[in-house]
Amino acid sequence: MKTEILSMLRAADGYVSGQQICDRFHVSRTAVWKVIEQLKEEGYEIEAVRRRGYHLTGSPDVMSKAEIESRIETKWAGRNVFYYEETDSTNTRAKALGEEGAPHGTLAAADAQSAGKGRRGRGWESAPGKDIYMSILLKPQISPVQAPMLTLVMALSAVEAVKEETGLDAGIKWPNDLVINKKKICGILTEMSLEEEQISYVVIGVGINVNHDEFPEELAGRATSLKLESGKEWTRAKLVAQVMEKFEKNYEIFLKDGSLAGLKERYNGLLLNKEREVRVLDPKGEYTAFALGINEKGELLVEREDGRREAVFSGEVSVRGIYGYV
Repeated sequence: MKTEILSMLRAADGYVSGQQICDRFHVSRTAVWKVIEQLKEEGYEIEAVRRRGYHLTGSPDVMSKAEIESRIETKWAGRNVFYYEETDSTNTRAKALGEEGAPHGTLAAADAQSAGKGRRGRGWESAPGKDIYMSILLKPQISPVQAPMLTLVMALSAVEAVKEETGLDAGIKWPNDLVINKKKICGILTEMSLEEEQISYVVIGVGINVNHDEFPEELAGRATSLKLESGKEWTRAKLVAQVMEKFEKNYEIFLKDGSLAGLKERYNGLLLNKEREVRVLDPKGEYTAFALGINEKGELLVEREDGRREAVFSGEVSVRGIYGYV
């Protein structure tokens, strides 16, 4: 009921009467008052006026099940929320939920992680009260070879949500890092479970640096946050909801084509590597090339110095800028 009351208050232009809430949920005024008091204790600013009702005048940067659910307006993405004050990793939680039969679109979110995961087994710093740590559980009817493209679908969705919410000039470093001013603000990790060569589920984890004030010296040159770039704090749950909304739409376009054909143009328009020299870190031998953009499989098309063109697959190689991270 807390989620629904919060949604009612947020959707209202003015006051919501206590009787309206009582009638909606078939509860007493005392029960409504208790929920309002709980919300106030969590930091919500709620004005109560006799004969008028309740009015939400301010929302804190709260990450909670009720706060996230009250902002989600999708059909399926993020509609089923599991929230943790602290967990080892939201990807680990989402995978466990997948094993337990949780539905497609289930979202695992946390205020802090003790064992956040990055790409290639690296750790991901996951301090409490600052950033977004979330993982979505998917059960797509696609082949395993198509699953890596979902990482790029999420990268596109996350950068579109960040740009719309903050107005910051965010872009994508192929294949799935979000970057502002040549510094990383978001990492994405996709993991897949197979059964008899069929996908049981896919989990996509997203970590966004939102309200970080500073980074350790070893990260300060290549990591930033939305707060550091904009000079203001952002409401994390609102951004979570926007990412889910963008992802749901982009995911359905992806399923329709079975590829990135319908998303490629938008992705390439936000690709910071495009039309730049890059260093391709291939285990078979590094080389310098000119990046042309992605194809419908999500591979990066590059042109070598001798004119040969190749499609680079992210599972095999990494790409770096000639003069820096991007």
